[in-house]
Amino acid sequence: MRGPRRRYLAELGIPVWSLRHPPAAAGEKAAETPANVADTPANAAPVDADDAWSALRREVEACTRCALARGRTQTVFGVGRRDASLMVVGEAPGAEEDRQGEPFVGPAGQLLNAMLRAIGFARGDVYIANVLKCRPPHNRDPRPEEAVACSAYLDRQIELVRPRAMLAVGRISAQWLLQTDRPVGRLRGVVHRYGERGIPLVVTYHPAYLLRTPAAKAKSWQDLCMLVELLVPNETSRADR
Repeated sequence: MRGPRRRYLAELGIPVWSLRHPPAAAGEKAAETPANVADTPANAAPVDADDAWSALRREVEACTRCALARGRTQTVFGVGRRDASLMVVGEAPGAEEDRQGEPFVGPAGQLLNAMLRAIGFARGDVYIANVLKCRPPHNRDPRPEEAVACSAYLDRQIELVRPRAMLAVGRISAQWLLQTDRPVGRLRGVVHRYGERGIPLVVTYHPAYLLRTPAAKAKSWQDLCMLVELLVPNETSRADR
């Protein structure tokens, strides 16, 4: 394991373990590195993708489907590569996200960035979105009717990105995407399938929880290692797209 990855794992505060499919060394084929998966022609966005994304963003910005619209500073649409091989889904914007209009900023966002770097992804390599596009007051958990009101937006984002795999971070995200009430501890450790396309989905702890509970970082690293296995390029996954 090379220096940068050791440094990122040190940021996570967890021991260095070896992956079964380590990143490509200098001079090796770029396709063997998960971060380059999204560079394959098979991931090319549709010709009209820009128009579809612009229309969806405008719809979200004008949304008044639930009461959260009255208290928001701005909507938090999503950020990242629109044809990414990996899509990260969180629960809802917090105070800083509401101010900046971008998901996962602040300490939790910095930890998420470190988690992604540890498996070979820069923040810009993935697409990051939340179940809710507006901040619930006092950062409370999203209510079912709020998630329902926002669900079409997230569904459309997933449809446009067409990720090869998804990472659900935290209880709210995992339970909504999988339509279950099981706790994160019982959802992580296995590969789930999302939607009609059966997108592989891995569940892990929310970065904010990991900041409060550092002992859980080792389990989260196991989840990330499993996610890497799903993102190793192969001919079957290319054909599926």
